[in-house]
Amino acid sequence: MRKVVIMLCCFVFQKNYSQELFVVTDPASNVPANTLSVRLAQSLFKEKFESGYNYHLMPEVTYGLNKNIMLRASAFISKRNNNLVTEGGSFYTKYRFYSSDDLNSHFRMAAYGRYSFNNSDIHQEQIEIMGHNTGFETGLVATKLIKKVAISSSISFEKALDNKPNYAFPDNFGDNATNYTLSFGKLMYPKKYTSFKQTNINLMIEFVGQTINENGKSYLDVVPAIQFIFNSQARLDLGYRQELISSMLRTAPNGFYFNLEYNFFNLFN
Repeated sequence: MRKVVIMLCCFVFQKNYSQELFVVTDPASNVPANTLSVRLAQSLFKEKFESGYNYHLMPEVTYGLNKNIMLRASAFISKRNNNLVTEGGSFYTKYRFYSSDDLNSHFRMAAYGRYSFNNSDIHQEQIEIMGHNTGFETGLVATKLIKKVAISSSISFEKALDNKPNYAFPDNFGDNATNYTLSFGKLMYPKKYTSFKQTNINLMIEFVGQTINENGKSYLDVVPAIQFIFNSQARLDLGYRQELISSMLRTAPNGFYFNLEYNFFNLFN
């Protein structure tokens, strides 16, 4: 009986949420209750003002406490001087406070918060607490799923603090910003579900922007990506981030994402 329940959970998860699993943003949906998700996020971005690439490795674990609340912990590791160095970490939680479900669609809204700590040098005006800055972020996200298409958008406030113990936040940089995202995902394969073991192929495009509140400097990026989901449990993301417009100092705005994820369903039953 337990195996049947797990299979049904996997099938529902695959059918309803696969096209909502974006590469650089979180939808309003959570990981299923009592599910542990282990993710290995990697990025390789081209340095803008010097030769070489900026490599970041971000392992993270996410747990679905119940259908409305999920928790996440992440670590920040980067390649500096040809060595992998641990620079900090992050704690994140999301609360889904609204859900409207129909047979072939649903609409959800959630509030989220994140706190990060980082000990690396501060070298750009862009505020990014996922890997660069110590600070916090809080925001709202809304997601609409219509058959095989998911649309998600978010807005958040982000505040940068000193990167202790050695790097104070520069006085000439704005230390808080408004972030905004708009993401589209579509399930391309399979055309019809017959088994939870079927491989899913999703195409998506995401727009990610930020405006520094103190001086109005901003950027807008686009992230096209392809995603594969295997056996309803394993996930592989391939994406590329390209700067569209920018009026702020950013040291490595363009580059690739490569993410691997595995979900453990019905963990403690």
